[in-house]
Amino acid sequence: MMKWIPVVLALFLVACSSDGKKTYYQLPTVSTAASVAAVSAGGGLTPAASQPKLWISQVNVADFLSTSGLVYQTSDVQYVMAANNLWASPLSQQLQQTLQTYLGRNLPGWVISGQQANDGNQEQLSVNVTGFHGRYDGRAIVSGTWTLTRNGQVSQHNFNLELKQEADGYDALVRTLSQGWAQEANSIASQIR
Repeated sequence: MMKWIPVVLALFLVACSSDGKKTYYQLPTVSTAASVAAVSAGGGLTPAASQPKLWISQVNVADFLSTSGLVYQTSDVQYVMAANNLWASPLSQQLQQTLQTYLGRNLPGWVISGQQANDGNQEQLSVNVTGFHGRYDGRAIVSGTWTLTRNGQVSQHNFNLELKQEADGYDALVRTLSQGWAQEANSIASQIR
């Protein structure tokens, strides 16, 4: 009898979530208007050749996060990929775009790009995200490693954030994950400075 409980539970979850209505999520970002004003107030434009450059070469996500559905950890060993609550665009792409926005805001005077400079004279940032999901205890997990290559020197940093979700539901989960990502971007910027 006990072996049927997980099957019944799985069927119940599928039945509850199979109404067919799909919801799409995009990571929110902080307004960049303040960043533009801060850079503009810096006393004119600096020639691009003299500005420090940072190339975000890649933002990879773990395989279980690369699905179109948001991920929720239901126990210490089980994960569920949502069938109707989906990312509006690939998660790795959203993470790279928002990281570029946050670093641009936090590193005024820098050229932050997703493309390698022609002269090759730039620092390189690579990020591997191993956790970007909700968890059964009401926490949102943002974890992974990032690697910075500066003047031929490579440094690697781990991050593991657990943020408390203030409300239930996927909307709150996405907002909490976004806050965690912004927090990690701030940490990366402070290390780069």
